Amino acid sequence: MVSDIGLDKNGSAKTAEALNQYLADLHILYAKLHAYHWNLEGPMFFPLHEKLQEIYEAVAESIDEIAERILMIGHRPLTKLGDYQKHAKIKEAESEKVGDEKMVRELLADHQYLIKSIRGIIETAGEIDDEGTVDLVTGELRAHEKTVWMLSAHLG
Repeated sequence: MVSDIGLDKNGSAKTAEALNQYLADLHILYAKLHAYHWNLEGPMFFPLHEKLQEIYEAVAESIDEIAERILMIGHRPLTKLGDYQKHAKIKEAESEKVGDEKMVRELLADHQYLIKSIRGIIETAGEIDDEGTVDLVTGELRAHEKTVWMLSAHLG
């Protein structure tokens, strides 16, 4: 069976699975960014509060694009919070006071993990000549790489 965009549904199942993993991670990251946005304290509050909002707004856009891509290739995106928690490798943040260094180190590790995950998606999608997915997640890769660079610069 072929999807509406000409990809074999059986061949794209592995790509959809990888995209759903990424989607779950993005949902947890989105919640984590909000938790940090609300609970950050210390002298870096103002600049980081603003930066966190910028990042979670970008993640929200990514969530929509990734879910829509899963549909385009003939599969269904995860939609339940429990499924996101079950599949995500990124860990949630507690609702507690957090300082900038701890928060930045955790977000840095999350974005480094997402970079590795996206490179796997690129490889998987490339195996079935799914250039649309490769293009979409290559943009995601660049965004996470830039975030890693900025978070690393913050840590010095």
